[in-house]
Amino acid sequence: MKLHSRAVERLIARVRKLCAALPAASERLSHGEPTWFVGAKAGKGGKVFAMFCDDHHGDGIVGIWIPAAPGAQELLIDADPERFFRPPYVGPSGWVGIRLDVSPVDWDEIAEHVLESWRLVAPKKVLAAFDATTRA
Repeated sequence: MKLHSRAVERLIARVRKLCAALPAASERLSHGEPTWFVGAKAGKGGKVFAMFCDDHHGDGIVGIWIPAAPGAQELLIDADPERFFRPPYVGPSGWVGIRLDVSPVDWDEIAEHVLESWRLVAPKKVLAAFDATTRA
């Protein structure tokens, strides 16, 4: 298990709170980092909607990787290349990295991105139930 600094632990706690608030979300370690899944049963399966990264292979970045809608990765990186980046491995699939080590962090914006990534991968039944409760 990776040991994080107190500052990184605080960032993980903020991301954890955002992710845990979403229906059918679960957390487990993947590649040594906290990772959030939707649709997992008994701690297995599901699809990743957020992955925390702390200095992945020495890149010096503390942030999250999330799946993004087609075309969103390029738009976000072009708009703010200091905050958004193309993560290794999943970047070619359209995922986007969001730096949490660049101040100030706009947690409302992070929450919107996390919700959007959750919506992209959530099972249809989970998404329909969520939409029904949020529209009521």
